[in-house]
Amino acid sequence: MMPGMAQPISDDQLAIVPADEASWHDLQTIFGTTDYPSMCQCQRFKITGSQWGSVPLAERAERLREQTGCGNAGATSTSGLVAYLDDEPVGWCAIEPRTFYPRLLRARVPWTGRQEDRTDDSVWAVTCFVTRKGFRLRGITYALARATIGFARDRGARAVEGYPMITRPGVEITWGELHVGSRDVFADAGFVEVSRPTPRRAVMRIDF
Repeated sequence: MMPGMAQPISDDQLAIVPADEASWHDLQTIFGTTDYPSMCQCQRFKITGSQWGSVPLAERAERLREQTGCGNAGATSTSGLVAYLDDEPVGWCAIEPRTFYPRLLRARVPWTGRQEDRTDDSVWAVTCFVTRKGFRLRGITYALARATIGFARDRGARAVEGYPMITRPGVEITWGELHVGSRDVFADAGFVEVSRPTPRRAVMRIDF
């Protein structure tokens, strides 16, 4: 580990809970007030490209609040997981049935080279990771990816998949692009690559 780098965080140091068990304040603490997550509010795959510009930030945030059911433990559904370190909210991961993401269903990348029923709601998708500033590069995304497996399976999924970026040494990739996760994150969790629709994007999947 390089001098000055923070210690990695192990799974047993984290409490990862369904988002309805977290407060809205905690979730917004993770998303922060700067950079891509605070602008997107995890709506990129929820809002189609033609509609994106007409949905203001306040409405994106309100949609996220409704989708997560934050502060309403026992809600009938939620749209993700929240990670805590010593009671501090530090990470978010979006995971729902694949059919809940209209923009994903229209995109080219997940489907190229595959014969898939896009309307099959028993296949779940991991679409976004956010790590709170000050806690990045310490393994929180890896822990969240591992947690998605049991979360989806326990709610009736027959498979779960993600659409990560391919990272290569010396090739720059912006943090905004990497919100979908890296291939290494999914491989570490046990996901298997089922297709590579572009040189920079893979489809990773677990079938139960």
